[in-house]
Amino acid sequence: MTTILYQPPACQDHDTGEEHPEHPLRHRAIQSILENERFTDLIRAKAQKADRVQLERVHTAQHVDHILGCEPESGIAYIDSDTVVSPGSVDAALYAAGAACEAVDDVINGSARNVFCATRPPGHHAEANQAMGFCLFNNAAIAAAQARHVHGLTRVAIVDFDVHHGNGTQAFCFDDPHLFYGSSHQYPCWPDTGLETETGIDNNIVNATLAPGTGSDEFRAAWSDRILPKLAAFRPELIIISAGFDAHSSDPQAQLRLLTADFAWITQEILNVANQCCNGRVVSLLEGGYDLQALAASVGVHVHVLQTG
Repeated sequence: MTTILYQPPACQDHDTGEEHPEHPLRHRAIQSILENERFTDLIRAKAQKADRVQLERVHTAQHVDHILGCEPESGIAYIDSDTVVSPGSVDAALYAAGAACEAVDDVINGSARNVFCATRPPGHHAEANQAMGFCLFNNAAIAAAQARHVHGLTRVAIVDFDVHHGNGTQAFCFDDPHLFYGSSHQYPCWPDTGLETETGIDNNIVNATLAPGTGSDEFRAAWSDRILPKLAAFRPELIIISAGFDAHSSDPQAQLRLLTADFAWITQEILNVANQCCNGRVVSLLEGGYDLQALAASVGVHVHVLQTG
């Protein structure tokens, strides 16, 4: 199975400050693990920046203007208490969104069966007119829009196993019956969205809430019993993964107790649906994951399964 990796060097230039959890060392930790000999068969591709057309399929022109103009000449500027920008942040965000679009192009034109984008800043909290939760542009939504507007796909699914609910992605999908969003996430937990009663315009939203302290068995049951059957029934033509690894037991940002092996398991389960429904076409986009050792190990097993599954 052919797997392409995008890891634009510019994504390391998004400097959030030494105390911020979403810092450039995440990029380096992933780069280090993917230099292992297990990954010599990865095709390493260069990304291009997203353009305004791609961004404005998801975000308002006002939001795009705000992000493009918010970068300080030096130091760090705060968009909100969690979301910061510095010189280099805008390019990083444009390359992250651009890589997501190129990944969609790759799997649809047959250059790869699947793609992993090791990019930052993450995206799933960004809403149409608001950056938040470390996120500037919503990369998963931008990828879904690329699939529909450029390649004519009708049914696109986004699945999300980040410990936090992807409020921005859900908002993008909520009123469109041809989009599917499925998420497991800790609740209660920021951003305090993603209740199981939030089901979308046509039951196209599936939220599985997990209480603090939840471990592997409950996580796997949530996917096996609730999200994966509805994903398969949706019959997607493409599956986009918001691949957050902060549900790991070592991660400091929340209180789920997943193990590295759980990320291998869920990756394989998603691939199984993709192999049944859409010729294995999967685009995986990095979201959270803030313990560097756990992040590197989890990305390692995720990409290994993408290559072999």
